[in-house]
Order: sequence, then structure tokens, then C-alpha cells
Amino acid sequence: MQTCHCCGNTYRQSFEITMNGESYHFDSFECAVHTLAPTCRHCGCRVLGHGVEGEGRDVYCCAHCARQHGVEGVVDNASHA
Repeated sequence: MQTCHCCGNTYRQSFEITMNGESYHFDSFECAVHTLAPTCRHCGCRVLGHGVEGEGRDVYCCAHCARQHGVEGVVDNASHA
């Protein structure tokens, strides 16, 4: 049994994620997302997909948020019918 890195719960079905050479134990995907998923620089939501990078360092959940934060030349990969 491992202790969850996020909430401190000890759970027999915990799992381990290694990211950038550091290992974390979690009791749920919710805790893993809360701890490891990047946060959109504009709106603050957790980025669970690919997201959009702005100027090589900031992460945004979508092109709209990136543009609102002053990043130019980004588009979402959605087609408009």
C-alpha cells in the first residue's frame, strides 16, 4: 500500500506515475490530474489534452485563451462547417 502524493490517502490499489524522472503515487486519476496536469495560463483550468504552447513556455487549454493572453499565430484544430 502506498500513500497518495496528493491527498495522503493510503489505498491498496494505488498506482505510480513517473514524470520527468520523479515518481508519484496516487489513489485516483483525480489526484494525479490535480498534481501533474498543467494549468492554463489564462483561465486556470487543467489542461488534459494537448493544449497550446505559447512562446515555448506557457501552456493554454485552447487557442482562444492563448490569444487572450497575447500569443499570436495559434489556432485550434477544429474545422468549422
